[in-house]
Order: sequence, then structure tokens, then C-alpha cells
Amino acid sequence: MTPAGATINVGPDGLTPEERLYQETVRHLQKSYSKKIKPLEQAYCFEGFHSAPLTPQDIGSKPMILLLGQYSTGKTTFVEYLLGESYPGAHVGIEPTTDRFVAIMNGPEPKVIPGHAAAVSGDLPFSGLTKFGTKFLSRFQVAQLNNPLLSNLTLIDTPGILSGSKQIQRGYDFISVINWFAERSDLILLLFDGYKLDISDEFKGAIQSLRGHEDKVRIVLNKCDQISQQQLMRVYGALMWSLGKVIPTPEVNRVYLGSFWPKYKTPVGTVYEDNLDLLASEQRDLLRDLRSIPKNAAVRRVNEIVKRARQARVHAHIIGHLRSELPSMFGKNKKAKAMLDDLPAEFKKIQVKYNLPPGDFPHPDAFKEDLQAFKIADFNKFSQRLVANADDALSSDFPRLMQLFPTNGRPSGDYGLPDDGRGDSSPDETGTPASSRFGGHPSEKSASRLNTPIAPTVPYPPPYSALAASASTSRNPFGDDTDANPGILRFRTLFDSICEPKRKMVSADSARNVLSESGLPTELLREVWNIADWDTRGELDQVQFEVAMRICERLKGKEPLDAARSQVFSELGLTNRFYS
Repeated sequence: MTPAGATINVGPDGLTPEERLYQETVRHLQKSYSKKIKPLEQAYCFEGFHSAPLTPQDIGSKPMILLLGQYSTGKTTFVEYLLGESYPGAHVGIEPTTDRFVAIMNGPEPKVIPGHAAAVSGDLPFSGLTKFGTKFLSRFQVAQLNNPLLSNLTLIDTPGILSGSKQIQRGYDFISVINWFAERSDLILLLFDGYKLDISDEFKGAIQSLRGHEDKVRIVLNKCDQISQQQLMRVYGALMWSLGKVIPTPEVNRVYLGSFWPKYKTPVGTVYEDNLDLLASEQRDLLRDLRSIPKNAAVRRVNEIVKRARQARVHAHIIGHLRSELPSMFGKNKKAKAMLDDLPAEFKKIQVKYNLPPGDFPHPDAFKEDLQAFKIADFNKFSQRLVANADDALSSDFPRLMQLFPTNGRPSGDYGLPDDGRGDSSPDETGTPASSRFGGHPSEKSASRLNTPIAPTVPYPPPYSALAASASTSRNPFGDDTDANPGILRFRTLFDSICEPKRKMVSADSARNVLSESGLPTELLREVWNIADWDTRGELDQVQFEVAMRICERLKGKEPLDAARSQVFSELGLTNRFYS
């Protein structure tokens, strides 16, 4: 969390030094890729074996989190848990509700952009999805929401994966779509439910398509508060056994335990309290991982481009070698078939001839299957110039780019995601936010960011967000500066003294006693209650209690009710919760 009252060093262009550094990094990365890597990919049809060439929007886009899981494992609810509010078009239920891919992004107002329009928009990094056809685009949409956490992140909610015959009726290649998003994601969350540990064929294919992205994958066992301690131990062991059959690695996968309910929703079902301390610790660990994403996003972009450049380089050597082995006149098809039948031997020749590491080579069977769609004789001959350009990028451009990054660790608070109040990060001396630092799109960066100075603002998370500090993080013995951050919950001490300890809710009777002390007329207090109890539960959570107390403060100062309501909702970042 950016410290209150901190000064922000902004240059004449409206950018902080950190923002300028990251924009420069992305610009150089886009230039090196387009000039030295992309021509090599296009010359040897890299797209037919791996993925389409990257666009500037792909490289400069904001960090992306991909959520995968079977139906009703809590993917959409997890998004609401992070954001502190629902997004446009979200549906939650025990049945399969999310029937499409949804990219949740930042925008000036809540709205939904259909898939066809999103794919042709030059401001959105989804043009590559057009290759999956009309049936997929009709099952894809962008949900925009004015939420501070989305200024540094894009969340991808996915359809629940089913088992049985239903999984083959999607009308598009689900596994290929997952792989497309996985390549561009900075973190991939696999969500499991303690009551749904079986892994269907489609889910198995989706997990196996993540091969090569293992460093991005985090496994989450959700709804653990509905399982007793003894059952949880058995469920955890069963999940590890199931994963061991799908993910063939000698390492044990880290599994985060938790129950990711939005703060404004009451948990459904029986809640076992013997695991609550464990789940709180596990959830903090996962949130710490999420906070590191914006900080590491630019470095990860470099890492992904380097990995792609190495793949393109090896691909060019393979195609060039197979093309050169063909006879000049007769017998080309026979020779091509012989080489396809013995690809491992051909790979070995290429490794020895060009001193290439075996780990950079694709799986022979998968490569053979893709190669059968082409005629080897139709490929371009090996170009030493194109390969030399890629080698120059790998040996010179990218290492020089990495030297631009600061070698000291940067705190999570510097990058737009707040500290959790537990001392695992310290604020930057400048208190600089990172809105749009990684990303946005070229139109945002070049037109808005570079030419128009912007006012340095701090994106505080909404009070219901899981990433909002649940307690004061101030080191000042007199507390936080509420003028610098009006989103701080000022009445939490009073709330803790009168709420039910387990449920963290204030009853109607307790709230009536406190609110009556304001001396306001009963008719006015009735209106205040109707505003604060917007979900008509007949009790108030911590944020609703804060709303009621603040409105009463303003009413005592003779402020009109509507004006007081609007101002309090704006201060607490609650306005977007009522767009529906």
C-alpha cells in the first residue's frame, strides 16, 4: 500500500522513473521481436506448429491470470473475491453457469464487449483469437469494470469443464484455446473442489496442454471450510494422487488450500471452524503470489519472448535440415516419408550439426503430426541471415534489456497491489503507483501516457476486495491518514466491539443502538438503514456498517441524504457494485 502523504516524482512527460523504465523495456522488446524474431517465424511457418506471431498488443498487454477448473469449483466467485465486486455478465451457481470465456479488464464504466468486436479491436490483445472461428468468438466476451485492481491485471474466467459426452459439443477446439491463453498468461490457477476431485478427459487434456508453462501454474483446493479437518487430510491426499497421474513430474505440486468467498457474501453450507487458521495462512500465501505478478510482469515478458525465440530458432534448423535432405529431382515424397518415419534420428543429426540442446526440440510425434499438413519441398531453404538475427537478439538484445531492470527487489506496494498488512513488503520511498505501467495497449501508452501528463493517483482496492488491507498498516501510533486514503475503514474498532465474533456481522438491534446515538430523527435513520442494508439481510457487515456511520456523520453536518450517500459510496469505492 502506498504510504499516506508520500510524494510522487513525476517528470515532464507525466511518468515516474519506474513507469518510464517499463515502457521503454516493452518498446525495445516489441522492436527486437518484430525485426529479428518474427521474420524467422514467418519464413518457416512457425504458426503452423506453435502459435501465431505476437502482436504489439500481446507483448505490451497487462499481466493476465487464467482460471481453469471443472464446473462449480468457484472460479467466478474467486474473481469476485479478488475484485470485491461482481463483474458485468457474471453468473454464479451450483450448476454450470459460466458458459463462455470472459476477459475481465479495466474500463471507464461497466460494460460487455462481444467476442467478435473484441477480436477486431486494435486496443485489445485478442486479435489472435479470430483463428478459432465464429463459434468460439460467440462464446467469448470482454467485461470491463472500473476497478483499481484491474489497472494492473486482466483476469480470464473460463467455462466449467464437464465430463462425459457434453465435453465434445463445444463447437471449437477448447484445448487449443486454453493453450492460447496459457501462452499469454502470467499465472494459471487450477481450481479444485473438495467434492469434485475426479479429473475428466477434457480437464486432463487442458492440464496437459499447459506443458511448458509449469512455472505459471498454481493449484488451488477451494471450499475447504466445508470439510472437517480429518476429511481435509484425506481429500488433500486424494487430490495429490489424481494430479500425479496427470502431471508427470518428479516434484510435488504445491496446493493452496482455501475458501475464497467474497466478503459481501455469506458462505453457503456448513462451515467447519477447526481449519480456519490454516486456511487463512494458505490464502495469504496465494495472495502474496498474486501481488508479485505486476512486479515481475515485464521480466516475464522478456522470458516468454526468449523462450519463443529459442523455439523459432530450433524450428528453423529442423525445417531447413529436412528441406536440404530432399533430392533435387526425383524421389522427394519417398525421402520425406522416410524422414518423417524416423524423426528422432533426424533431430539427433540436427543437434550434433548445430550444437543445439535436446531440451529445445519439440516432441517428435507432435511435430510429425503437424508436419503432415505441409509439403517439405514447399518450405523455404535454410537462411543463415534470419537465424543470425535471432541469435543476435538472444545474445545481445535481450541480455542488454535485462540490465535495465533494478537488481534490488521491489516491494509489492510499488506495483499497484496493496500489502496485506503482515509486513511481507515495505513501501517505496516515492510511493509510486503502477497503473498502466505494464501495459495497457499501444494506443493508451503512446497517445495518453506519453503525450498527456497525468495526475499521479493511487489506486486503492475496493473495501470488499481480498487484496484490501483488513487492518491498519500504518506505523504511526495515531493511525492512518484518512484524508490521504478515504477508503480506510475508520469505524472498524467499534464494529469489532459489537459484531458477532464468528460471523463478523452486526445485528439489527446492535446497529440501532449505535446509530440512535447520532441523535438523528427515526425517519432519517430508517433511510440510512435501507441504504446500508442493500442486500436486505437484516444485519450489517463491516463495510455496510462503515457506510451507515459515515452517512450519519454527514447528515449531522446538515448534508443532504442523497449527497451524503454518493460521497460515502465514492470514498469507499462502492459505486460500481450497484451498476446493475
